Amino acid sequence: MIKLTDVSFFFGGRDILSHAELLIKDNDRIGLVGPNGAGKSTLFKIIVGEQSVTGGAITTDKKDAVIGYLSQDTGEMKGGSVLEETMAGAGRVSEIGKRLSFLEERMGDMENPITDSEMDEYGLLQNEFLAHDGYNLENNAKTILTGLGFTDERQLENVDNFSGGWKMRIALAKILLLKPDVLLMDEPTNHLDLESILFLESWLKEFEGSLVMTCHDREFMTRICKTTIELSQGKLTYYSGDYDFYLREREIRRREQIATYNRQQAMLAKEEEFIARFAARASHANLVQSRIKNIEKIERVELPVEEKAMSIEFRPCPRSGDQVAVLENLGVSYGDFNVFSSASVVLRRLEKVALTGINGAGKSTLLKVIAGKLKESEGVCSVGAGVRLGYFSQYSSDLLNSDNTIFEEAQERLPELDRGELMSALGAFLFSGDDVEKKISVLSGGEKSRVVLACILSRPVNFLVLDEPTNHLDIVSREVLLDALKRFDGTVLIVSHDRFFLRSLASKVWELDKGKLTVYEGDYSYYLEKSPHLKELHLM
Repeated sequence: MIKLTDVSFFFGGRDILSHAELLIKDNDRIGLVGPNGAGKSTLFKIIVGEQSVTGGAITTDKKDAVIGYLSQDTGEMKGGSVLEETMAGAGRVSEIGKRLSFLEERMGDMENPITDSEMDEYGLLQNEFLAHDGYNLENNAKTILTGLGFTDERQLENVDNFSGGWKMRIALAKILLLKPDVLLMDEPTNHLDLESILFLESWLKEFEGSLVMTCHDREFMTRICKTTIELSQGKLTYYSGDYDFYLREREIRRREQIATYNRQQAMLAKEEEFIARFAARASHANLVQSRIKNIEKIERVELPVEEKAMSIEFRPCPRSGDQVAVLENLGVSYGDFNVFSSASVVLRRLEKVALTGINGAGKSTLLKVIAGKLKESEGVCSVGAGVRLGYFSQYSSDLLNSDNTIFEEAQERLPELDRGELMSALGAFLFSGDDVEKKISVLSGGEKSRVVLACILSRPVNFLVLDEPTNHLDIVSREVLLDALKRFDGTVLIVSHDRFFLRSLASKVWELDKGKLTVYEGDYSYYLEKSPHLKELHLM
């Protein structure tokens, strides 16, 4: 359906795309992967025509193909209700609906009768409207918005009342309602809770068009995408399987390339040795020249590029007492609104606990109370003896000083470390050399998260309270963080919507639902099986 032929794009002194070939066929399900900054978002912009290319061509075999693009920028919203904004995203179907409404009003105007040409137009538009299920447009919009977490009341609120994260959900709803022929999605699960992720997963499985997406949620990517394309060093590489297949196959290809490189280097060394030995002998002149020409014709195999990844090592910290946090009839209220109440549980040393619940259930509030950032309304929350707590809020990035450089920010937060120790700590989170002089104001969401994590995890702590630490981190960084937390010789209480992350880490689950805290004495898979709240969502 869409084809990129020999496409190149050069920017900022490097090749974002170099003679790239890409074919998006009908009903394709493609996961686009690659390191941060590789150019995945740029590739999407090239496909939709928002970015011109240095060379090559982009073609489609369907003249009127509709391409829907969910970017990481919500764009301008018109100021109407959420429902109105979503319906406006249906493109031509929405415009036809408005025109039909106008013509229907004209039919009732006795003083200015509708013309024959308008009646003909009405008939043609009505047929097109029916073909695109236009009369169900509002119901479909409401279904999508409900699935993405908007209550009936909130669907009627003005879009200006919503935060950036909720506006991203509105942008997503508009794209889903559009039902394009080709759907390009750049990080669609960002800002979604688990229930919304499951709704989107179900919707995409029924979607009849072609899909290309980037996603930092490994399990979501694996469940949806049956083909994987890697963008790295300006090149697109195809893998005929899901993300798990891609990881296995990439490693096989990497080992084969290294072996081929080593064989070629050994052969070249022998040839060069022969040339050097006999170059001065006239009797071997023709043979030497032949060998030189043969070497020049050989296409050199390159070693595979090793992408940089975070490297987290925790600083030694004295062990805490066996009881890390004790909650006794704990509750938080705001006026007449009860967030949660009667929460009683003991968090024990070395436990790795996942805190779950829908958006608004009170997860962040509970973490703030345990971290000492918020006062409880009732009951008691006490932290045990010898506990040294590190707290990551999902809004921690907003507290960074935008005027600081990365190094200055780390220096203010870690005054006990000297310059060498600071550079080492930042380097472990992929900030090295001149990178540390970047201003906070120019960093991406992922880079800001890495700055905060570098500062928190560089302190000697034995209890980590983490609220959405995986937001904005790519899959590789998430898995480095996951590995570090599994090795962490301390206690972890974490909120995350990444199912793969929680399956791999959590030994116990606390669920907040309707103001009550329930403890599941088993891992995340056990929780998914036993939770009455989640059984109907078919998580497994």
